[in-house]
Amino acid sequence: MRYVDGFVLPVPKKNLPAYRRIAHKAGKIWREHGALEYRECAGDDLDVKFGVPFPRNVKLKPGETVVFSWIVFKSRAHRDRVNAKVMKDPRLAKMDPKSMPFDHKRMVYGGSPVQRGSRFPQNSQLPQRKKKEAKKKESGCSYEVFSSH
Repeated sequence: MRYVDGFVLPVPKKNLPAYRRIAHKAGKIWREHGALEYRECAGDDLDVKFGVPFPRNVKLKPGETVVFSWIVFKSRAHRDRVNAKVMKDPRLAKMDPKSMPFDHKRMVYGGSPVQRGSRFPQNSQLPQRKKKEAKKKESGCSYEVFSSH
């Protein structure tokens, strides 16, 4: 069963270009070590009137936006193996959490098996060129996707 790690974090809008560079690098590292998909999205429609909105969850400050990210794996065991390799990767080990362009202490994180009926399993198995078409069709979320595969 597919497994997803999800992240929600506050990023100062002025730091989005730096965050995009880090996200691109991190996505490449995770995929090299076996992740099926790695996506990062910057918030666009955050003023929701129901539930607990992302901005409240991460204690968003003026001048910040929310980044919503997820990584897809074959299973939880696969996630554990991939993450162990990623954490040992020297390219990632060089990254100091204190020098990140966001407040890592306010990041929200969790992992979960993909529920039946989700589109992740099918899209993860699509040929590469069809993945891009599927992403365009599924981009109904109000977020700007800036790192995917």
